[in-house]
Parts: sequence; structure tokens; C-alpha cells
Amino acid sequence: MSRLRERFPCVLRQLRNERGWSQERLAERADLNRSYVGEIERGVASPSLTTAGKLARALEVELSALVARCEHE
Repeated sequence: MSRLRERFPCVLRQLRNERGWSQERLAERADLNRSYVGEIERGVASPSLTTAGKLARALEVELSALVARCEHE
């Protein structure tokens, strides 16, 4: 589980950057606060499953694919 917790911020940032989105845009699409998205990307905050699902939907990926990417990178 620690690998997932360690990798999630980097993978989230990579996916956001691949789309050319700001944290603000991702936050709007996920219906989250921009500062909270920043905290997740910095590893200060760990998202709940519900929040991870919102982020995955906003990025148009399956939650399982997001988690798998964290495990395999």
C-alpha cells in the first residue's frame, strides 16, 4: 500500500500535465478545491477512494487504471 501512496501524487501530476491542464482545471473537472489537488500532488494529503474516483473521472481514466499505473511505474 505504501507504494501506491508514494506514487499516486506523481502519477496524478503526470496525467494532468499530459493533458496540459492546470491544477485549477483538474480541480474544476473533479469538483474539488484547487488547493486540495495541490496537496494531493505534493503528497501532503491522501485522497479517499471517493476523491480518487473523482480525479480518475475528471482525467477520463478508470480508477483501476489509475491505481495500476501507480503500482507499475
